[in-house]
Amino acid sequence: MIIGLLAAMNVGAAAKVEFGWGESGKHYAEAEKPAFEKAPFKFTAWKGERINAMALVWSDESLINLKASVSAISAKAYTLPEGSASASFVCYVAGDVLAPGFNQCGKRDTVNWQAISRADRFCGPALDSAPAGKVHPIWISIDVPSDTPEGLYKGSLTLEAEGLCKTLPFSFKVGPRTLTAAHERPFRLDLWQNPYAVARVAGVRPWSPEHFEAMKPVMSMLARAGQKVVTATIIDRPWNGQTEDPFGSMVTKVRRIDGTWLYDFTIFDRWVEFMEGLGIDGGIGCYTMIPWKHEYDFFDQATGKVAVINALPGTPEYEDYWGHFIMEFAAHLKAKGWFEKTSIAMDERGEEGMKAALAVIHKYEPAMRVALAGSYHPSIADEIDDYCLAFKESFTEGEVERRREALQYSTYYTCCAERYPNTFIASEPAEACWLAMAAMQKGVDGYLRWAFNSWTADPEHDARFRSWAAGDTYMVYPGGMSSPRFEKLCEGLQDYEKARLLREEWQGDPSKAKKLAALEKAIDAFTLQVIEASGPIPSVENLRKVFE
Repeated sequence: MIIGLLAAMNVGAAAKVEFGWGESGKHYAEAEKPAFEKAPFKFTAWKGERINAMALVWSDESLINLKASVSAISAKAYTLPEGSASASFVCYVAGDVLAPGFNQCGKRDTVNWQAISRADRFCGPALDSAPAGKVHPIWISIDVPSDTPEGLYKGSLTLEAEGLCKTLPFSFKVGPRTLTAAHERPFRLDLWQNPYAVARVAGVRPWSPEHFEAMKPVMSMLARAGQKVVTATIIDRPWNGQTEDPFGSMVTKVRRIDGTWLYDFTIFDRWVEFMEGLGIDGGIGCYTMIPWKHEYDFFDQATGKVAVINALPGTPEYEDYWGHFIMEFAAHLKAKGWFEKTSIAMDERGEEGMKAALAVIHKYEPAMRVALAGSYHPSIADEIDDYCLAFKESFTEGEVERRREALQYSTYYTCCAERYPNTFIASEPAEACWLAMAAMQKGVDGYLRWAFNSWTADPEHDARFRSWAAGDTYMVYPGGMSSPRFEKLCEGLQDYEKARLLREEWQGDPSKAKKLAALEKAIDAFTLQVIEASGPIPSVENLRKVFE
């Protein structure tokens, strides 16, 4: 045993191990020796903020039994509470890059996709081994409690392996300002959840106690980010089963033998109550009254089987199916106290179909709210209470403010159509940070992304799917394991709130005119033209300088 330990120490001593700081907003080539940064934490932290950094490990020999840990973090007379800091290796996941000129929203054509590997999955503070000649990132996060005293805080990141122990010191300042708690921020974050994916990966029955237990660590990440909207489904396969795990209906619809309708909202209620318990209670988006195939499920008592009808919006069959449902659903929502925050939601539907659906909704419950993510339809814009436009589309001048006065939300989204910026596996992590602040530059209320956790068949190792760029279908991993792109999105959401608070404080104060002008200039840089010219990191860092 002693001989084996000495051999391991000799191997470690002989190995050339490089251990230093990286830039958390970018990817590093897996098989290239990295160029290290001088230090992390370039900007003063606010109380209540989570700050992140990334270290890099490179060795000319394989390392065994690696462990990363963060020391106690202290100022002169105060130490951050235990558990404030965490460290995780970031493991590599298979992805892809599309050749220029090809449609990345279509079905996968293997000829046009180049396979890549990116460090994207947080895989915990320990690794069994780290192959030689490869970059191995370590992500550290530090939660600064809202009651933290101001000062200069110091700590260290330690890397241990067989025959090896290396330490990287770090420091950061905590300033006088306090960040709003995520739940209280006005930013309307809407990342669509897929509970069915959690059931499949966890190997549990949907809506069983084990299912809800498996969802806690995943959906709690959304609560930490400030998620506002619960994704609910009111028909089976609203998106034609486009994901690995098709969405089922959370409402059971029964057509009795006499032709009348009966509805069971049990699963819907349990799902919404579960999410509310995590702090996600700012809205409920119910998909959808216009599915892609215009097919609508129900249980037919006359046959004792599940049946499907096909009906276009505007037909008698469509109104018969949805009219009774809207009345009963509205009554149920009012009884639960959810009516005012619930929307019947549609996704990328045409103007004429939307008009027909709106006519049914308004006929049977005039006060029902409606949501749409898609193109701008001026003829119905005033009727859409939660309107999310595609990245390159815009509301008319003054419209967002008028909508706010009417208690309507105006947001934007990215999807497979945006090669850059985005949150794909291939996207630089800082792009996600940039996306949050782009909402402020656009003057809208928030951001939507269609897939928070619609996992692939093997999400921990291969993010590629039968359609779209790898990573399009999910931002986080099973078991509540994060990714640099999700953490960077959360950073951007913090930046948005800081900018909002400072803009509010400095407006109307002549002594802060220069600071306000610098802030507005920094916000104005979050445009497509700027990010295409210089990438996302300069805009983010210039903004954070204004926060100092």
